[in-house]
Amino acid sequence: MAPGVTVSDANAELVAEGDLDNLVRHVDRLCRAEAWEDLEDLRHRCRAALERGHQLWPIASLAEYRLALLAPPRWAAGVLADGAGLWALGPLPEVAASTHRFAELAPHLTPGPAASTFAHECAARGEDLTADVVRGDVERLAHDEGVPLRLGGWEPRYPVATYHPDRAEFAGPGLPPTSAFRPLPAATSDPLTSDDAAAALRELVEGWSGEPGTTVRTRVAAVDGPAESAVCAVAPGARHWARVQPAEAMALMAWAAASGGHTGRRRGLARGRFDAWWAVAALGGCEQDWPLDPEEVASVAEGLTWWVFDDAEALTGWHLRLAVADPIDALAWAVNASVTAAP
Repeated sequence: MAPGVTVSDANAELVAEGDLDNLVRHVDRLCRAEAWEDLEDLRHRCRAALERGHQLWPIASLAEYRLALLAPPRWAAGVLADGAGLWALGPLPEVAASTHRFAELAPHLTPGPAASTFAHECAARGEDLTADVVRGDVERLAHDEGVPLRLGGWEPRYPVATYHPDRAEFAGPGLPPTSAFRPLPAATSDPLTSDDAAAALRELVEGWSGEPGTTVRTRVAAVDGPAESAVCAVAPGARHWARVQPAEAMALMAWAAASGGHTGRRRGLARGRFDAWWAVAALGGCEQDWPLDPEEVASVAEGLTWWVFDDAEALTGWHLRLAVADPIDALAWAVNASVTAAP
């Protein structure tokens, strides 16, 4: 930088030039220098240029992502707003929760949907936001959305996203070894034509998207019969399956609902956890009770039997293959969703 030229001047000059490569390198320099105020200034300039028709949204989004991930609380909280980080590697409330605790950002947050989502992201990562020390901030910034702001003793440690300055990792939950699946004759399976639980299972993968050359395939079934019948309805070629615990099923459902599949926009763990709770409530017929009763949802989850299974298709890419049975009412459901190469 030339003598007498401020960072703000450099920001203005680079934005005026509009060279995206130079702007990315400038963002890297500001992050290495921990010049958060200057990075915030660049972010605002790029947003203003966007409003004038200059296509600098990648730089504005990158600056917002880096601020949420790396910056101290004041600046990280400043980008948690609707519309920010639209093209970031993940939703900014989840990005911020990966490196900050709720109490750190709470004094700097503006009440609204993004602040509420941030609180739920922190809760999904294991923070207890029902404690007295944070209750005032939670009441000011967030609402429970029908899901408590603490993990229940029956819930898993959900698989979380790991964010880095230029990449992200979205590890899935580990699953147990499978055993041979023995299909039942089709005659034993009576499909149910309309079922709220089946709709909730389909919702788990509503955010999945395929890139050109791929296709998203989702099959959901609700049957008057055992779990084997539901699996046969969605995966006639099923060869193996395994019984999983309710917590493992919750982790799998939350992972699926949090993601965007191959190329869709990630929805975040807070959304994933909510959709997993909603699916369990729908399976138990208590989804209309609002807010959801944690003890009732836990009772439903633990009273069902849960299974994962495979299909004749290779286990590559994104997939969700889950079956659940109600042993009391003799009902079962299954979802088989995948992103595969288009024919």
